Amino acid sequence: MSASPVRILILGTGAMAERHVHFFGEIEECRVVAAVDIAEARVKAFCAEHDIPTYFTDLDAAIAWGEFDAVSNITPDPVHHPTVMKLVETGKPILCEKPLAPTYPLALEMTEAVERRGIVNMVNLRYRGLPVMQKARALVQDGVIGSVRHIDAAFLHSWLVGNHWGDWRTEERWLWRLSSAHGSSGVLGDLGIHILDFACFVADQMPGSVHCRLKTFAKAENDRIGEYGLDANDSFVMSLEFDGGALGLVHATRWAPGYANAQNVAVYGSKGGLEIWFESEEMGLRLCAGEDVHTQTWRDVECPPVPNTYREFVDAVMSGDNRQPSFRHAAELQHVLDLAFESDRLGRTLEVEPPPQLKEATG
Repeated sequence: MSASPVRILILGTGAMAERHVHFFGEIEECRVVAAVDIAEARVKAFCAEHDIPTYFTDLDAAIAWGEFDAVSNITPDPVHHPTVMKLVETGKPILCEKPLAPTYPLALEMTEAVERRGIVNMVNLRYRGLPVMQKARALVQDGVIGSVRHIDAAFLHSWLVGNHWGDWRTEERWLWRLSSAHGSSGVLGDLGIHILDFACFVADQMPGSVHCRLKTFAKAENDRIGEYGLDANDSFVMSLEFDGGALGLVHATRWAPGYANAQNVAVYGSKGGLEIWFESEEMGLRLCAGEDVHTQTWRDVECPPVPNTYREFVDAVMSGDNRQPSFRHAAELQHVLDLAFESDRLGRTLEVEPPPQLKEATG
């Protein structure tokens, strides 16, 4: 272990940066030493609030300063690629928010760049750090539910209906998520990568084919509020066949009253089934297996604590050994999401074959 704390540079000080600073602050072996944001008033206020000693309004200036050991990249989605490609030249570990990039080719370029340099890299698919998720995967891998046959996964938001997170009609932090011109890939790009990863991780399978439908609902006159065209998808339904033979339905929406931030994942197999629920940090896992399948009896499963993504990243920085979820895994998920968009455009099922670049990279 390092004798001194891992020095973290925060890149981007929007809403998600609060979460990163909070969780890094709980880790004794690291400290946040600087932040970068092009908006000087915002980064200055952010550093004052969180007692961060140094700030920059330019990434090049922060790189030239160099007094950091690792970077947490929390910039808007379209900015991940150009900022990571700059950071690669420093050789320093990178934790990047999801999605890794708006498209697979960009995500692959980022992946190959960090792998060539041997840079520790992770993507903040933060639900990997849920105890229910880790325990459910272990049950599947141990064969407790037999061969996986069916997967059902949903991610439910309701901020287009309720005001619990503010008024999306007036707040930039929500409006940009509804506008493709402002870099949004809609609910498929925002929530889809999380719930797809959740389903794949727990079931221990990856998609082999995908059929997807996207829907954008009318929300304002002429589908526009100010400079924001409200054209990004609000809901998606994705039908999948997985490489292990299971069928699955993965879907998400921002139109689910009663659910602020809920994920429900069910995996059913030849010997039993398990169901996970997660809603605003409350969670549970139940299992029906063995003799219980004959009486449809569900039993709650105890789930011991596991390290979150931020803890895993700091450990990876200190050891030099990469942890999951990696850039490469996020790139593979992005390939599926790219095909989902194409499936909706073409109106048909598409095979999820590894692209030529990925075949060459993985051998």
